[in-house]
Amino acid sequence: MDSPQGELTTHGEYNRLTADEARVIIHKGTERAFVGEYTDVTDEGTFICRQCNASLYRSEHKFQSHCGWPSFDDEINGAVTRHADADGHRIEIVCSNCDGHLGHVFNGERLTPKNTRHCVNSISMKFINAGEILPAVISK
Repeated sequence: MDSPQGELTTHGEYNRLTADEARVIIHKGTERAFVGEYTDVTDEGTFICRQCNASLYRSEHKFQSHCGWPSFDDEINGAVTRHADADGHRIEIVCSNCDGHLGHVFNGERLTPKNTRHCVNSISMKFINAGEILPAVISK
């Protein structure tokens, strides 16, 4: 339900999302390339799920792929779940805690030694600088 501030709630349990955030996280949309706030971030820290605060990626996993979205060659163990995408060609990645849509994973591009690229929508994440306290994870 829309609130007066134009925000949506997700299942009544998770963080409140704006309409744009819900379009990507809940309805599996994609933000436009090269507009996300984390595409060029190189600071040390942790990327967490915008919907539930679960830790997803560490800054050392991030690399410049020049694809227009933040790219990571690894995730925090157990943080990301892979599903066949509805288009039948790609592998969707979602937060393992809340099933929020993150983006897609691609293998075999030879961009890093791990040969994996998690292409993630900035709008699906929040960045917490190293040394800052991570917010509590909102469980299912």
